[in-house]
Amino acid sequence: MSRLATTASSKEMHRSTAKGYLPIENYGLIGNMHTCALVGIDGSVDFMCWPDFDSPSVFCRLLDKDKGGFFNISPPSGVSFTTKQQYLPSSNILQTRYIHEEGVVDLIDFFPRPRYNNVVTKSPMPFREAVSVQDELKKWLVRRVECIRGAVDLDVELFPAFDYARAEHTVEIHMPEHPQGIDASKTVTFTSQNLQLQLDVTIDRGEESSSCPVLQFSTQKREGMLSEGVVANIHLEEGQAISFVLRDDIPNHVTRDVTTEVLDRQQHDTQSFWFNWIAKSKYKGRWREVVSRSLLILKLLTYEPTGAIVAAPTFSIPEDVGGVRNWDYRFCWVRDSSFTIYILLRMGFTEEADAYMDFISERFRKSRDASGALPIMFTIRGETEIPEIELDHLAGYKDSKPVRIGNGAAFHQQFDIYGELMDAIYLYNKYGKPVTWEQWIAVREIVDYALTIAGDPDMSIWEVRNKKQNFTYSKVMLWVAFDRGIRLADKRCLPCPNRAKWQAMRDYLYEEIMEKGYSPNLRCFVQSYESGDLLDSSILIAPLVFFISPNDPRFLRTIDRILLSPDKGGLTSTGLVYRYNTAIADDGVGGREGAFSMCTFWLVEALTRAGVYDKKYLIRAVNIFENMLNFSNHLCMFSEEIAQTGEQLGNTPQAFSHLALISAAFNLDRATEPQRR
Repeated sequence: MSRLATTASSKEMHRSTAKGYLPIENYGLIGNMHTCALVGIDGSVDFMCWPDFDSPSVFCRLLDKDKGGFFNISPPSGVSFTTKQQYLPSSNILQTRYIHEEGVVDLIDFFPRPRYNNVVTKSPMPFREAVSVQDELKKWLVRRVECIRGAVDLDVELFPAFDYARAEHTVEIHMPEHPQGIDASKTVTFTSQNLQLQLDVTIDRGEESSSCPVLQFSTQKREGMLSEGVVANIHLEEGQAISFVLRDDIPNHVTRDVTTEVLDRQQHDTQSFWFNWIAKSKYKGRWREVVSRSLLILKLLTYEPTGAIVAAPTFSIPEDVGGVRNWDYRFCWVRDSSFTIYILLRMGFTEEADAYMDFISERFRKSRDASGALPIMFTIRGETEIPEIELDHLAGYKDSKPVRIGNGAAFHQQFDIYGELMDAIYLYNKYGKPVTWEQWIAVREIVDYALTIAGDPDMSIWEVRNKKQNFTYSKVMLWVAFDRGIRLADKRCLPCPNRAKWQAMRDYLYEEIMEKGYSPNLRCFVQSYESGDLLDSSILIAPLVFFISPNDPRFLRTIDRILLSPDKGGLTSTGLVYRYNTAIADDGVGGREGAFSMCTFWLVEALTRAGVYDKKYLIRAVNIFENMLNFSNHLCMFSEEIAQTGEQLGNTPQAFSHLALISAAFNLDRATEPQRR
């Protein structure tokens, strides 16, 4: 069966046995490169921020089953049925199918896209033309239902909860101006202090001889919610369809009915857009299906106006159910830059790589402080103010508190970002476009600044919240910063006044890491100079950035140690890799966490590179990679972590998990079938 094949389940089983919450992996993602929504396998939109990724949520039942708000379309409660969910081929259009003995109905969810790619252009254009281009991007959530066999009854429940469920709203149901029938439109408006949403409904009776479906909304108040929502029931027979469009309310003088013809065209154009986009992929390897899905997910996580890519589109989904490791990932991390640039360029998506590089370049040229330090993350618009706030009124996913928005790590000192940034610039110069003079001037200033902090402790890639340490990963990435600066200067013959200092620091860091980041007792690399014998899987990056050869005995012993189970001193369980052992490591956060998807894929790639010299590692790499794919959800989506039970944990889908998946697949293909390049 295809990895993208459907998953069958029962609505009652999912909600009732999980205390009103779906498992995190039981969602699909739809979006329009401005925002996104998570659609449950039971037909409920349980998460959506509007109108942008980092805007306040309108639906967040995922984080509070009573207060959060949702938009559900499904057979009535108590009716036994089977659901199957998949994406339409080569697209981000999601199909949920309800199957019952008496009938079958399809629910299609998508955000419209125009057929062409570049909706927002950064080049100057006349105002009228710019408005026309932007208007082509319909900021709509479209939900289309069609009965394809027999007859079915459906419940429709729409309960928005504006401003993270903090704002009240009013509801107004509008009757259509013309008789109900083909393309009859009913409208409901929800008005809060800062936002107004409009629901348009279009009914298609099917064959001319069939009766017209009847839909009548009524308001309803739910316990725990600040304001009312609307509910309705509709009976559909074979060939009949109904469409719901949720959008920003617009002034009456420009309001137009949303017709079936309009929605047919929008769905066709959206399907064409995604098909044309993924067709550009250069990946032709054996895992084409899962790699294509990962690329489509990465595209959904892109904020089109700036080219920024969010780490994940969600906030505060727990890394341990009931725990405190709940963070907001709706921002763009510098750390992700080199991995993103590498994947986009190698997979053939040069326009996306250019846009992302433009975004990052603007930041490293203009966003450094007086000392020259660069923030570790930015908003999707390039801002640096990201205060962390706790939403005490929300219960959290399965009572996982606190629910946080913003991210306090924005103010951390994490020195690894300079290596990742320099690697991104070096890769872009190699596989994309040559760096400009202005970029090189900024690069020199950044690497010169790295000279001043190379001996200092920091908060590490894992964003610990206690004492600073000399983390081995950070030191390796600082080595990368100097190495890539030197390589870039040499490759382009660029003037480099402090080249001797860069080389001296690069060499010093290498020997220091080999001495202080290595445990003679364990005979492998460890988390930090101060951590003693504490293992950390972040060191798996070392051969990937060419710090150490993949067959070096020190690194092979580190791999062998990481492959041991936690109870034997390692970090791997059921083929899944943990960051470090939280039971013995104090990171200032507390609580437990699952295995890290990204680290597991890093292990695969490290084993792949070692396998070039010893085939046993290559066989292990393939086995672990295939095993890891079995932990994706039914739509090949990965969150940040995976629990011991096999359930997904953390914000979802996570860009880094999918970037690491693509890189692992790409390099595994090259190692196992050398003729493919």
